[in-house]
Amino acid sequence: MSPPVGRGRAPSPALPSRRDLLRLLLAAAALPLAGCESDPGTGPAKVRWDRDSCARCNMVVGNRHYAAQVRGGPGRKVHVFDDIGCAVFWLERQPWAGAADTEVWVTDYRTGDWLDARRAHYVPGRVTPMHYGFGAAREALPGSVDYAAMRARILAQGR
Repeated sequence: MSPPVGRGRAPSPALPSRRDLLRLLLAAAALPLAGCESDPGTGPAKVRWDRDSCARCNMVVGNRHYAAQVRGGPGRKVHVFDDIGCAVFWLERQPWAGAADTEVWVTDYRTGDWLDARRAHYVPGRVTPMHYGFGAAREALPGSVDYAAMRARILAQGR
């Protein structure tokens, strides 16, 4: 027989079942993953501007008009650079630099859009984060050079 109303313990609100708690915990655990972008394994990766550091000089990558990325090597890891010159020198020391699947990306100095570095054209005389002086462009501009010529000039500078 149940106690009369108003006497004894007050009725407690229904507590969630263990199954309901488990569902709630799983949903809460999935929330942080909902905003994550999965890496497709090719192309430029998302850069955390003003947070990521250059793989060569450790300077914070903040200038969206002169950044570079290299994707390759074990695990096809992405390496971020503040200047194409840092990427060129860093890539020289990697045993997998010449592999067919090694990708090099650079931002257009006017728009900040990512370009395939080997197909881009490079305008000398730009003020860049590490003073290598080359800005990338999608199309040939007066005085611009191709990737091979830019690379040769940067390596000749030494630094």
